[in-house]
Amino acid sequence: MAGQPALTVTADAGIWKDDEILECCAMVPEAPNVATFSFVSPSGNVFRYLPGQFITLELPVPGGTVWRTYTISSSPSRPLTLAVTVKAQEGSIGTRWMLEHLRPGMKIKATGPAGIFTIQPREQKKYLFISAGSGITPSLSMTTYLYDRGAGTDIVFLHCAKRPSDIICRQRLEMMAARVPELKLYFLVEEDDPYLVWTGLRGRLNQLMIGLIAGDYMERDVYCCGPEPFMNAVREMLIGLGYDMDRYSQETFVAPVKTEEQLPENDDVILDEAAEASVTFATSEITASCSETDTLLAVARANGIVIPSGCTFGVCGTCKTRKISGDVHMVHNGGISEDDIEAGYVLACCSHPIGAVELDA
Repeated sequence: MAGQPALTVTADAGIWKDDEILECCAMVPEAPNVATFSFVSPSGNVFRYLPGQFITLELPVPGGTVWRTYTISSSPSRPLTLAVTVKAQEGSIGTRWMLEHLRPGMKIKATGPAGIFTIQPREQKKYLFISAGSGITPSLSMTTYLYDRGAGTDIVFLHCAKRPSDIICRQRLEMMAARVPELKLYFLVEEDDPYLVWTGLRGRLNQLMIGLIAGDYMERDVYCCGPEPFMNAVREMLIGLGYDMDRYSQETFVAPVKTEEQLPENDDVILDEAAEASVTFATSEITASCSETDTLLAVARANGIVIPSGCTFGVCGTCKTRKISGDVHMVHNGGISEDDIEAGYVLACCSHPIGAVELDA
């Protein structure tokens, strides 16, 4: 097409540096308020980066220039173009400008690439990618890279969205999964789209789903990206399942970091088997010593106290018990409401005592 940059690599092609401008070569709508923008180097240079890294774009919005950071959604295995997939949130300025004004042929400045949320290119591992919303972009880049490499593509890809129409780059992922049996795709939605059939998973992510979707999750490196509350919940689930958190990596798509020193401290609760705790059952007038790794239900049973229970995995809510005092660490799977938690109730099957705890049981 006339006026479009030629996508060819010459023998003397160099590596794109951020002192060179980017030229938009394509804009593809992906979902409501979501689009993928692809860029080329006008000089014919190629792009070199690691899958999962980000780039910062200089956007000439009305009222003054703004700088916005986006994860690169393309793969370094396809070096002719560099792409970002952006989603306009409520109050977005830069991203909204891109959706409404940035088109093929326009040129913008950029800096990068940078970031440490990435896989090691030459390693062959088993992966579990967990994402929500536009946090899908680093997983998309990593998956495309592993797909193109053609070896070691053992991936369980789990993405959570509000509704099926909000799943970003769904067709691209399904195309890859159709050709590589080792790539397993799972989409989890909270709501259906009107007049469209959805036969996939529904609800919110919980520990049970992780075990059902990736039964060998203990053998996989986990990469997670999404809103902060989502990633906090995923960490809690994995810790509760006994996962080795040294193999867990995450990045917020709001403010990715460039170096390990910039990583935020995660206030995770790690239960210690050697830490002493105690549970007092007020109604039964029994106090029992235990470890932080014991559940309240296990302590009750060991001392002849009957707390009704069903699933023993935080789903059914049968073991809901009122906590009179003390702190517990509870990772449930939907079997208790936020109102009950605020009222002091816990699920005995998935709650662990931190220090001294007293129950109405």
